[in-house]
Amino acid sequence: MDRGSIWYQFAAWFCRNIVFLPLGGITIKGIENVPEKAPLLVAPIHLSHFDPPLVGSTSPRHLRFMAKKELFKFPLGPLILSLGAFPVSRGEGDSAAVRRTLAELADGQAVLVFPEGTRGDGEYLGKIQLGIAMLAKKSGAHIIPVGINGANKMLPRGQTVPKRAKLTVVFGKPFTYEEIATSENERANREAFVDELQTRLIAACHEAGLPIKPPR
Repeated sequence: MDRGSIWYQFAAWFCRNIVFLPLGGITIKGIENVPEKAPLLVAPIHLSHFDPPLVGSTSPRHLRFMAKKELFKFPLGPLILSLGAFPVSRGEGDSAAVRRTLAELADGQAVLVFPEGTRGDGEYLGKIQLGIAMLAKKSGAHIIPVGINGANKMLPRGQTVPKRAKLTVVFGKPFTYEEIATSENERANREAFVDELQTRLIAACHEAGLPIKPPR
C-alpha cells in the first residue's frame, strides 16, 4: 500500500495528532473499504477548509489532491505542492488538471476530488459535477464516497479560527463507472453514476452522524 514519502507520512501524523487531536480528535470508519493498490478517486463531501488535510491524514493511502488554483500562493502553495496537490481552475474546462488526474490514475494512484466542486452549507449536499463521471469513465478507477462530520463545526465557511469539535470520517464502499453504466445511452449512464455517487455520499455522511439532505 502506498502510504507516501516520509514527509507525507509526517504531515499526516502532524495533522491527526497536533492539529485535530487537541481540537476534539478523529473517529475513522471504513478503512477496510480502501483498495490497497487500485487507481482510486476519493470523493468527499466538502464543507470546510479542513476537509483536505482531514481526509488526507486519515486515508491509508497517499492521496494526490486536485485543489483550486487560488491556493497555490506562498506560503501555502509550496507546502501543498510538496504533498501532492495540483491546481485546477474552478468553473472552467481545465484540460491540464484533467490530464494530470488521468495520468495519476493511470499510474495506479489515489486522487482526492470534491465532487460538489465547492464547499456546501452542511444542510444540503451540493450538486454533483459531471466532471467526476468523466474521470471515472476514462480512468476505470474505483470511486470511494467519504462522509465527514464535525469539520463543518470546527471550521465552517466564513470562519478563520477553529473551534473544538469531534471529527468523524467514513470511507464508503468503492464502486466503478462500469458497474453503474448499464444503458446504451451515455447521458443516461452519466446521470445514473451521479445519482449513485450522491446516494452513497449521503449514506456515508449519515453514518458519520451528519444528516445531510439531497441537493435542492
